[in-house]
Amino acid sequence: MPSLREIRQKIRAVGAQQRIFKAMKMIAAARMRKSQSAILAARPFAIKMEQLVRELALRGGRDESGLVQSLHHPFFEARPEDGPVALVLVTADKGLCGAFNANLIRGATEWFKAHRSRKVYMVAVGRKGRDFLHRIRGFDFEILNEMAGVFPKVHFSHAEILGKTLIDAFEEKKLSKVSVLYNEFKSVAAQKLVNVQILPVPPFSQSERADSLADYGFEPGQEELLSALLPRYIKAQLYRILLESQAAELAARMNAMDAASKNAKELRETLNLGLNRQRQAIITKEIAELVGGAEALAA
Repeated sequence: MPSLREIRQKIRAVGAQQRIFKAMKMIAAARMRKSQSAILAARPFAIKMEQLVRELALRGGRDESGLVQSLHHPFFEARPEDGPVALVLVTADKGLCGAFNANLIRGATEWFKAHRSRKVYMVAVGRKGRDFLHRIRGFDFEILNEMAGVFPKVHFSHAEILGKTLIDAFEEKKLSKVSVLYNEFKSVAAQKLVNVQILPVPPFSQSERADSLADYGFEPGQEELLSALLPRYIKAQLYRILLESQAAELAARMNAMDAASKNAKELRETLNLGLNRQRQAIITKEIAELVGGAEALAA
């Protein structure tokens, strides 16, 4: 049985940990609110960019018979199904965020298993993903790029670097498909593991066309404008993904620290209860010894 001194030391240690967990929870909550604001600020730009690209791609021009034809671009062209593929794994730079990183690593492992027969390229965003790629065995892949220290201060320059890596490899016919695996921010209590295709750009449906550009003329032309916009569109999507992942990580860390703080509080209460019981047992024993001694003297 531990002594009273040892129990008091444990209580002090647990109390210190509880204060650390509470502080980390408050920091994560403050950063998450900023991250949510960044997502809301970037959303109108991303929506307008997608709308413009969609309208340009679907509007096209007219052929000799007068029928509207969609514009063509290499970023829309489907590549061979058995060609090289790339996965961008977006993890956190740090731990202490529950199952955030574990779910991503599990998802990446399953993705590796599903693409054993193809040439695989990887891009790691976040230290946890980078470390995972360096230690994993049994899979053959090549690392295109590594980006650590991105979170929790995501900037559009990070999306530009990431986008340039992917676009250059795609334009060189090095890749037939590019996907991103990340945790999407749904709410403070929920994050969803998402695997989304970035390249080739998924085709737009004619039903999505709004004809918002019907009255505009283009100089030098629609094809040139689309070619200039598509790289920016891809980088805007990547920026949104990085912001989503950042918010999801901070929400997961806030929840993990909240749970850890509650567990520390319960442990401290249990230790205090054990301390009081042991003190009471010692006092009761001493009283019993005194009473027994007094009775012996009286006899």
